[in-house]
Amino acid sequence: MTEPAKPGILDRLRVRFGWFDHVMRAYQRFDDRHGGFFAAGLTYYTIFALFPLLMVGFAVVGFALSRRPQLLSTIDDHIRSSVSGALGHQLVDLMNTAIAARASVGVIGLATATWAGMGWMSHLRLALTEMWWEQRIESPGFVRNRLSDLLAMLGTFVVTLATVALSTLGQAAPMAAVLSWLGIPEFSVFDWLFRGISILVSILVSWLLFTWMIARLPREKVSLVNSIRAGLMAAIGFELFKQVGSIYLRVVLRSPAGATFGPVLGLMVFAYVTAYLVLFSAAWAATASENPRARHVDPPAPAIIAPRVQLDEGLSARQTLTAMAVGAVGALAFSRLTRWLR
Repeated sequence: MTEPAKPGILDRLRVRFGWFDHVMRAYQRFDDRHGGFFAAGLTYYTIFALFPLLMVGFAVVGFALSRRPQLLSTIDDHIRSSVSGALGHQLVDLMNTAIAARASVGVIGLATATWAGMGWMSHLRLALTEMWWEQRIESPGFVRNRLSDLLAMLGTFVVTLATVALSTLGQAAPMAAVLSWLGIPEFSVFDWLFRGISILVSILVSWLLFTWMIARLPREKVSLVNSIRAGLMAAIGFELFKQVGSIYLRVVLRSPAGATFGPVLGLMVFAYVTAYLVLFSAAWAATASENPRARHVDPPAPAIIAPRVQLDEGLSARQTLTAMAVGAVGALAFSRLTRWLR
């Protein structure tokens, strides 16, 4: 008789450490629900939505420059002094043309950004729902669904900008500018203090953002307590990733090739890792309990009871004559047999 196979090192670690077993269960759920595929799709929609946002940004800058002709003249002089010849004149003409078309560019960019953002939010909610539930949940309605997606998109955009701004403020150069504007001498103690406060506030804001995304964006209600814990994990991971990303940009931007392709690649990696982190945190929240989660189960189809009535009309005339003939033949044969035996 063969001996049972010994458990592997991962099995022993899962039995010994509950947190490690939770991580493994979360990753298995994330992989079973195609979390990497959803993260890649969300990255595409994120990059796609940036182009109309740039159009809106150009329109805003155009409106600001049109109201400040002195600043516009300064920019023209700077361009002509930096780029001489026909190329400088072409750049100035291009800038003036963009400023003149600021209204149409802004309207088209805003409409396209809204449409792309709605698609991004719809797919994000679908991905989060897949992390929580076994079956796909039907939406409450087209109009209501679109309105909720629009509000969720605006809130996500505002809070994301706030977290990025706070993280940027914690860097050395912006912090020195803020201290100088406030008239505070540059002491190393203040630098570390303000940097720590900035990072802490950024984590708290990210915590609220990710908790809201994990708990409220799915199509059905989920556990808020588990979502709060998962949101904290996502916020800490997001802040660590932003710090690493800032170091990456400082290193990459030193070379011409890095300055050309580094920001684009960094943006794609940033979008993918952020989506991956949010979806994995949702899977972690969905597997927070040892017991299987109560999943949405469709009710069975209604039972239809249809009684079937069948009338018994008895034997027909042909069947009666046939039975009488068979009986007579049988009786005659039986009488013949008894006489022969005597």
